[in-house]
Amino acid sequence: MAIADYASSSDTSRPASRARLDAVPADATGNSSAVSWAAIIAGAVAAAALSLILLILGTGLGLSSVSPWSQSGISAATFGVSTILWLAATQLLASGMGGYLAGRLRTKWVSVHTDEVFFRDTAHGFLAWALASLVTAALLTSSITAIIGGGTKLGATVAISGAAGMAATAAARTGSGTESAEYLVDSLFRSDTPSGATGNDSGGTGAASTAEAARILANSLRGGALPAEDARYLGQRVAQRTGLAAPDAEKRVRDTYTRLQTEARDAEASAKAAADKARKASAYAALWLFVALLIGAFVASLCATFGGRQRDT
Repeated sequence: MAIADYASSSDTSRPASRARLDAVPADATGNSSAVSWAAIIAGAVAAAALSLILLILGTGLGLSSVSPWSQSGISAATFGVSTILWLAATQLLASGMGGYLAGRLRTKWVSVHTDEVFFRDTAHGFLAWALASLVTAALLTSSITAIIGGGTKLGATVAISGAAGMAATAAARTGSGTESAEYLVDSLFRSDTPSGATGNDSGGTGAASTAEAARILANSLRGGALPAEDARYLGQRVAQRTGLAAPDAEKRVRDTYTRLQTEARDAEASAKAAADKARKASAYAALWLFVALLIGAFVASLCATFGGRQRDT
């Protein structure tokens, strides 16, 4: 009888225990995922789309604020500050919208502690922001590369242009010279006689002499010094064209070379200054972009908790 009574009591208790297990919410048993990917993806898509729209709007507003005319439009500093502020505003609006949707659209968790709900909502907002950032980066790879690497590329371009300008300064009359360099080389053969030459080295020969002088000076600039034999040779050509005495002609050659060398050094210094300015601008842009992204992550997480709280009420 005791065994029968125990069996009967066991049989009657099983349905009750099974009923209690069935009454436990799925979240309490640990069988349900704590991540609502559908809500995260929805929030991320909304954030990425809003970011794209705001970036296009900002580009249009920025381009309309810049004028090619002097003393018109906004300054470069104002343009940079406005761009940074617009990036921050874009992150605030897009990330806030994405985070709010991720929190509001997620599945309601039953019998979950309030602190756990807060953590899950925060994680949903952060994941929505992260996914939106990856999608935006994939869609705007070229633009982000231009922002981050633009300063480096611009610095290299400026440096190359500066080097080319130095060579061009000395390459007068060879097809790539500047007006200033041409003027300096032409001044070598300037004569005080009314005809402008002695008469035995004019016309096409005079142009050939000028081009030859430009090539000699360009080679000397690349080498860093004017060789004595080149100075004597050019002095002879200048004396032949202008009628100056040999010492005066050679002095004119050296003075012209010094002026060309000064211009080349000034061009190099200007190129380095422009490259350094571009490098600093690129570094500042990257830092502010980093700050804007951090702001977006925080706002998305915060708005997700707000949306989740409204979802549960």
